[in-house]
Amino acid sequence: MNGAKRSNAQRLKDSLEDDIINGRRLPGERLDPEALGRDYQVSRTPVREAIQQLVASGLVTVSPKKGTFVAKIGIDQLIEMFEVMAELEGMCGRLAARRITAGELVELREALERCEAAARDGDPDEYYYENEGFHHAIYAASHNGFLAEEARQLKQRLKPYRRMQLQVRHRMGTSLDEHRRILAAIEAGEAEQAEDILREHVLIQGERFSDFVSSVRALERQGASLAP
Repeated sequence: MNGAKRSNAQRLKDSLEDDIINGRRLPGERLDPEALGRDYQVSRTPVREAIQQLVASGLVTVSPKKGTFVAKIGIDQLIEMFEVMAELEGMCGRLAARRITAGELVELREALERCEAAARDGDPDEYYYENEGFHHAIYAASHNGFLAEEARQLKQRLKPYRRMQLQVRHRMGTSLDEHRRILAAIEAGEAEQAEDILREHVLIQGERFSDFVSSVRALERQGASLAP
């Protein structure tokens, strides 16, 4: 019975997470637990468990006497999170350049090839998921499990906003060029160069900062339009 409940909670959590990450549920949107139970044909317990998991990941907030909402993150906090993400990514790249195995290097090259295929197809959504694979291959090659887990958790919290970045014109092509430079540095064992390129790859600054703020504001306006 407990296994079934966990399965239902996980199914609901995965579905809601996907909706939030892909913009089908917007920042500030209210989640009605009773409606979720009806829609997914589950009892209150799996709904409660799914919401608790989403709260823990930072994607959902619960306000007493007000309800459950898709989380809003302010611009300042988002930029701070991206700064930390850039440092974590850079550390992973530096360690990967020193520690990557021959087999892991093959996996990283293959991940890049999948990114290139998605870019050729002009599919930013597909590129986004292949991009995830590329970065996860670097995490694994760092051979530091704690660092890799911290990077994955923060990347998860930033998913809706990272995916949104790839919608900006030309960003997919630029990202792919940066991936090629990252791979070259790791292949050559250039630890500091790999760290620097990965850090710059994630940081939001200059023109990217303006584009990012504009996109987040648009997302916030969409969410506000749905508010009661």
